[in-house]
Amino acid sequence: MIKKLYFLIIINILLFNFFVHAQHQDFIVKEGDILFQDLDCGEFCDAVEKVTTAYKGAKFSHLGLVAKNEKGEMVIIEAVSKGVIMTPLQHFLAKSHDKNNNPKVVVGRLKPQYRHLIPAALKAAIKLLGSPYDEVFCMNNNSYYCSELIYEIFKTANAGKPLFQLSPMTFKDPDTKQTFPLWVKYYKDLNKAIPEGDAGINPGSISTSDKLDIIYAYGLPGGWETNKVEQKKK
Repeated sequence: MIKKLYFLIIINILLFNFFVHAQHQDFIVKEGDILFQDLDCGEFCDAVEKVTTAYKGAKFSHLGLVAKNEKGEMVIIEAVSKGVIMTPLQHFLAKSHDKNNNPKVVVGRLKPQYRHLIPAALKAAIKLLGSPYDEVFCMNNNSYYCSELIYEIFKTANAGKPLFQLSPMTFKDPDTKQTFPLWVKYYKDLNKAIPEGDAGINPGSISTSDKLDIIYAYGLPGGWETNKVEQKKK
C-alpha cells in the first residue's frame, strides 16, 4: 500500500511537470529575467502581501533571478531560508500554483536600455551563492532576503548606483494600524527590534519598477486585477 501511494505521488509530480512544460513551451525565459511569485507560505507571506503594492494588484511574496548553471540549464538564483541558492526552474515553478494548476509566477524583463547590466548582475549573484538569509531584513549586513538580493546584484552591476529603489518598510496591518502579532513574536524570538520605517525593498515594488516590463504570466497570482491571464512574449 505504501509503495503504491509513493508511486502515485511520483506519477502526479511527473504529470504536473509535463503539464507545466506543455502549457508554456512556447515561452522561454532568458538569463536576467526576474520571476515574481505568489508563494503560499502562510501568515508571513500574507503579511508581506498585505502591505505591498505589486503589478496589477498581484500578491507577490517572493522572486528570483533566471540564470544558467554549469550545464547550461535554466535555474533560479534566489534567497530562501537556507540562504542564497540555485534552484532548477521547474522546481521554482512548482512551488505554488493557481486553481488551473498553473504556476503563480509572472516574468519581468529589463527594458532594453538596462539589459547591458545583466552579465555583471549574474556574476554578482553567483558570487553570493551560499550567503546566509537575512532573517532580520536589514540592508548592508552581508546576508540577503529575496528582493534585497536582486537590489544588491543590480546595484553592483550598475557601478554602485541602485537600479531599483528602496522605501520605508512597515510591519503594521493597514487595517488595524498595529504591528502584525506574528512580527511581534518573530522579532521577540530574534531578540531584535522591529525595523519599522527602515529602508528596504520587496517583490511588489520591484514588479512595478519602470526599469522592467512584465512580459509573461505562467498563471494567475492572487489579487490579479483581471480574470484573464496575460501571456505575451517580447
